[in-house]
Amino acid sequence: MLALLIGVLAIAIGGAGMLSRHDVQERPKGTFEIPQTLVGGGSYSQDVTLEPFSELKYRHIVRQAYDYSCGSAALVTILNYHLGIPVTEQQAMEGMLEKGEKDKIIERRGFSLLDMKRYVASLGVVGAGYRAEVKDLLELAEPAIVPIDYAGAKHFVVLRGIRDGIVYIADPSAGNIVFSVTEFARLWDKNTLFIVSPPQGGKAVAQLALADQELGVVDMDRVTNRGRLDALNNATQLLDRAINSGAAGTWLHSR
Repeated sequence: MLALLIGVLAIAIGGAGMLSRHDVQERPKGTFEIPQTLVGGGSYSQDVTLEPFSELKYRHIVRQAYDYSCGSAALVTILNYHLGIPVTEQQAMEGMLEKGEKDKIIERRGFSLLDMKRYVASLGVVGAGYRAEVKDLLELAEPAIVPIDYAGAKHFVVLRGIRDGIVYIADPSAGNIVFSVTEFARLWDKNTLFIVSPPQGGKAVAQLALADQELGVVDMDRVTNRGRLDALNNATQLLDRAINSGAAGTWLHSR
């Protein structure tokens, strides 16, 4: 009888322990506790903002509506998120058909940098094409549209900037992606770029500028050599690495 009572008591204690580990605790808004099984020891509470990767991937990017509309989507990405000019991709396509070389656009099923230049001039902003080297891109103060030869096709993307050997790209098709400098130099078509500047006296909203923490945009499968991150020792950085490894498709940003 005594053994039976001890057994029942043990089950009750064990069950209470199991339940207590899953009790919901009230926490300040925006704060949650993450078990540190991946980085070792205890639990860790941090004030964070959670964003679905599907949204973060295309933040401040106009996704191209058609397989041939990467040029118009790249241009509208800069107009909307760099200059703050509210234009839709459809409006830009219609504008470039009107201002550009319509017959050639239809023939090649796409827009050229010259078409873009003529269209943005009708909006009162200045667009200009350049030839450059990779070292020149390091000094760029604003984003630029660049053509790349990727996966066997010509494709327009927005170069946001270069930092620590990583080229940050806003791709109308693939979202925010990165390349190593060496890989980008190999893909960059004819070393050309197109820059759209604010109208005289105007100021850019600069939402495409690189932030201090570019979390979630670095796809490490697309980065090689010096683009790879070094080992981390700091506990907070280890936490960020664990979360940003893609668990549950959610990315973490420290405030």
